[in-house]
Amino acid sequence: MMKVECTRLASGLTVVTENMPHLESVALGVWIKSGSRNETTDEHGIAHLLEHMAFKGTERRSARQIAEEIENVGGEVNAATSTETTSYYARVLKDHVPLAVDILADILTESVFDEDELRREKHVILQEIGAANDTPDDVVFDKFSEVAYRDQIIGRAILGTPDSVLSFTPGEIRHYLDRNYTTDRMFVVAAGAVNHDEFVRQVEDRFSSLPTAPKISPVFEPARYTGGDIRETRDLMDAQVLLGFEGKAYHARDFYCSQILANILGGGMSSRLFQEVREHRGLCYSIYAFHWGFSDTGIFGIHAATGGENLPELMPVIFDELKKSSDTIEQQEIERARAQIRAQLLMGQESPAARAGQIARQMMLYGRPIPNEELMERLAGITIERLTDLAGRLFFDTAPTISAIGPLDHLVPTGDIARSLARGTVPERAAG
Repeated sequence: MMKVECTRLASGLTVVTENMPHLESVALGVWIKSGSRNETTDEHGIAHLLEHMAFKGTERRSARQIAEEIENVGGEVNAATSTETTSYYARVLKDHVPLAVDILADILTESVFDEDELRREKHVILQEIGAANDTPDDVVFDKFSEVAYRDQIIGRAILGTPDSVLSFTPGEIRHYLDRNYTTDRMFVVAAGAVNHDEFVRQVEDRFSSLPTAPKISPVFEPARYTGGDIRETRDLMDAQVLLGFEGKAYHARDFYCSQILANILGGGMSSRLFQEVREHRGLCYSIYAFHWGFSDTGIFGIHAATGGENLPELMPVIFDELKKSSDTIEQQEIERARAQIRAQLLMGQESPAARAGQIARQMMLYGRPIPNEELMERLAGITIERLTDLAGRLFFDTAPTISAIGPLDHLVPTGDIARSLARGTVPERAAG
């Protein structure tokens, strides 16, 4: 039987494990409640740069030694930066957990931020920025955030800009690290063939030098959703269109209701948008709905990829489906959405890496692991009336955000979109 155990060290660092006795491996990592949103105005991209630089040499290991030591035992190590969190994680066989803990502690407490390594890594990130700018479905999401949260840090691209990345010094990276990587905001999590008490002792020994509180308070600017419209015409085969609205924060009453609504509208091949837009009308090759939560805001969005000539017919059909969702939802649709979310939750728990990530997110958001039964109870309380009421408020009471890239000559004019959503009506097809 799998069991989640949690220990808070005297330093304030939280250690959580789930033993999965049928496995021979362990997924472990350090999750920090700090991401690109914790940057100052002048630090655009520094959270992501720090994540890269952590692997570029410590007091005891060179960048090559870090890579070789973990791979010599068949393990892997990586990291990721998001809007509100950063994670450093590894996966190894159970006998090599002490090595993985040692390496993760080393890169998080003893990184040297060598000038030459920094210079090289800046150019690696410039290539990453260039690759993202060449990927239309990346651009459309970055532009969406930029206009949905206009002139705010939460709306900035995580990677930064070429100018901002090139400007950073080792001292500025250390300043961000000292402000944000403290034990009160860090969680060490392991899932798989792990013994809790042994893991706690290893973490306590190797992470003892972490600061317990920041010398300067972390930055966190409250989000202000503004909505808006941003379009970039490019000579592409297909148009990428993202229509969105302000969603619900993690702790909001309607967070789980929003998850169900997104699933009903565009969460799979049986969803309303997929069936009506792709299967019935053949208007696009990809369409889905999503709901992202943050600590104090959220995004409810519909993403479609299609030929530019289909836009005059596509957009009114999407608006029509939004309007229908505020009028009628079937109980069968709710049950199917619940079943899909439950299956995703349970299937994720069969992977130690996915399970470690689930536990870490729950600890950062709620301060405790959330039992599956409790999550399903929250979903069980969602009714038809709650969903239709939420759809009416989400889609017709708030300012929409449109982000689009590609051949856009036939995209519905901004004014028509805003007026139609404000009235809860469907816009006429644009002249083609």
